[in-house]
Amino acid sequence: MDLIDEELTGKILGAAIEVHRILGPGLLEEVYEECLAYEFTLRGIKFIRQEWMDLHYKDLVLPKSYKLDFLVEDRIMVELKSVEELAPIHESQLLTHVRLCHKRVGLLVNFNVKLLKDGIMRRVI
Repeated sequence: MDLIDEELTGKILGAAIEVHRILGPGLLEEVYEECLAYEFTLRGIKFIRQEWMDLHYKDLVLPKSYKLDFLVEDRIMVELKSVEELAPIHESQLLTHVRLCHKRVGLLVNFNVKLLKDGIMRRVI
């Protein structure tokens, strides 16, 4: 198991679990995002959210070409979903965003599950 940013990952997931414990599944992604941002703030976890990022392709820079749900402590990219089931494209999207923003760790959290542990995907590149 890769231990890169394991402690911070645990803090992020602890906050997500608290949000899911209180709200449960079945709400819009935006609701979970707002509550997770609040939970991060309560826990002193530094983050930016809904940040537009520039895309670099060879010598071309495309300003504000993709948006991250959360970038936590400038180290871990967090993508949120509220879908019936994660699809392979969601993992591909996570890996693409992690690579494009030059980070090593990405978390994909699907809140629309009975137990949040079943909706968590952690990837290290």
